[in-house]
This record gives sequence, C-alpha cells and structure tokens, in this order.
Amino acid sequence: MTQINWIRVLIGGMVAGLIIDVVQWLLNGVLLGSDWRAVMQALGRPVQETAGSIVFYIVLGFAYGIMAIGAYAAIRPRFGAGPRTALYAGIGVWSLGYFLPLLTWMPMGLFPAYLVAIVMVVGLVEILLATEAGAWIYQEEPRTGAERAVRQAA
Repeated sequence: MTQINWIRVLIGGMVAGLIIDVVQWLLNGVLLGSDWRAVMQALGRPVQETAGSIVFYIVLGFAYGIMAIGAYAAIRPRFGAGPRTALYAGIGVWSLGYFLPLLTWMPMGLFPAYLVAIVMVVGLVEILLATEAGAWIYQEEPRTGAERAVRQAA
C-alpha cells in the first residue's frame, strides 16, 4: 500500500512522544535539573518553570514522536517495514531535531560541553527507542473498523 495511515502515525507518534517526554523529564528534570538551573543562573537567565513552559516541552516531545513515525511511514515503502527502517527514521529526526541544533551551541560556549554531550547521546537513545516503539504500532492497513471507516470516507 502506498498510502500513509495517518491515524496510525498519530497513535504511534503519541506512544513515541510519551517515551520522549518521560526520558526528557528524567534527564533534564530529575538527573540534570540542578546543573541546568546553575548554568542558566550563571547566564543571568534563571529557569522559570511555569505551567506554560512545561506544557510547551510536553507538546514538543509529542511533536518529535509524531515526526519520527511520520518519517518512518514516509520511508517505509523504500526501505521496507521493520526495525531497521525505524532506526533510519529515528536517526534522521535526531540529526535534524537534536544533533544539529545542539551542535550549533558548542562554539558559543553557552553551555558546558558535558551537558550538551549528555543531552545529545541520551537524545539519540531516546529517539531510537521511541521510534522503534511507535513503528511497531504503525501499519498501513487499517486494523479496526473505525480506521477502515475513516479510510473509506477519505
């Protein structure tokens, strides 16, 4: 089938996004939270954790997950279904969404290299796991009657 199953992209993307959000909370909130607060304080920009900023980061995690599964669905006809294709999609999203943006911070010297490196490496593992999980859920053929009805209506 050459059509992308957008319902499955959203479902798989939400699962992937949940994984991303949990890992980001553990990494940047629990494990590195005090380091980030100290760095931002030293820059004269103390962290202000508001409900709006928390919601922003949660939505961002889900957006990354949906993009990863959307990429998987888009490249699946060329590379075939399965974990290897999910790996390619995850690396693509990580490269554009994590690696390159973080890399641009390095020459500025704004953040300690160890923090950026940790975020980069953990981000790679996180996006690969999330993409694999979301890709496992994704299928182009509708599984349920509701999915079939939406597909037929379109």
